[in-house]
Amino acid sequence: MTDDLRFPIGPFTMPAPELTTEQRLDGIQRLAGVPQGFRAAVRGLTLEQLDTPYRPEGWSVCQVVHHVADSHMNAFFRTKLALTEENPTIKPYRQAAWAELPDGRSTGIETSLTMIEGLHARWVILLRSLTPADFAKTFVHPESGKQTIDRILALYAWHGAHHMAHITTLRSRSGW
Repeated sequence: MTDDLRFPIGPFTMPAPELTTEQRLDGIQRLAGVPQGFRAAVRGLTLEQLDTPYRPEGWSVCQVVHHVADSHMNAFFRTKLALTEENPTIKPYRQAAWAELPDGRSTGIETSLTMIEGLHARWVILLRSLTPADFAKTFVHPESGKQTIDRILALYAWHGAHHMAHITTLRSRSGW
């Protein structure tokens, strides 16, 4: 943990261009734990607390939960595209704009918590079925270039923990 409210677990770093079998298994296990981790992070929060930004000029807890559902859904689709097409170019999305849409600002978090549970169940089943060669399959992100499934796995294992830490550090700082 760091004192940086934006990156409480530190910024993402890719451990290596290609993950080891152990790193893959760890990443998959961390993704599998995201749904329970988010449920625990938000358990007992009031509507007022859910509407509290995790940092000055940051998203509310509610927006963070909806963002994780949106972001991980996009990553799941990108994984499937990389597995079924030859180096496809994906369409990026404007995550900050998505977070400001009415569903991201005012929908109850249960809808996204349920989405995260179902999505991660499918994603983990898919990832556990992959061969080492599958993890090297790629897609092209127009803004950041060629990406592998190894990178998606490492990034989103970090991403789930990153946003859980936004909520848990806010709770700790606020005495909730």
